[in-house]
Amino acid sequence: MNYVYPAVFYEEEGKISVIFPDLGNLATFGDNVADAMRMAQDACGLHLFTSLRDGEKLPTATALNKIDIASVLKDFDMESAESTAFVNMVLVDMTEYAKQHSDKAVKKTLSIPMWLNTLCEEKSINFSKVLQDALLAKVQS
Repeated sequence: MNYVYPAVFYEEEGKISVIFPDLGNLATFGDNVADAMRMAQDACGLHLFTSLRDGEKLPTATALNKIDIASVLKDFDMESAESTAFVNMVLVDMTEYAKQHSDKAVKKTLSIPMWLNTLCEEKSINFSKVLQDALLAKVQS
């Protein structure tokens, strides 16, 4: 399912800042407009994903032409950025976002020597936790 929310983009200290007025002034930034758009999609996706997971009702998106840039920037003491600020809609494909960011567990089958299994069970070692920690360490190295 796709969700679309308006965001105010403006330049701040050589970066492009982004604010989502409909999402509690959720904010992010990027090095340029393309990077800011990518960061905006990710921030919006995380916010929506978390809200949906927690059973919260999502706010209705404000129409693009109803966003008051001056008012949004005033809340952040950034009135000086109004001349270059613009509003753009940010699309998040929640189906794709959930696929990439879900922490839903998947079952994997593995084999270990019986003697190791016995020792681990005697010590009440959580196999899943140990494997997750080891795999995370491996991919981070």
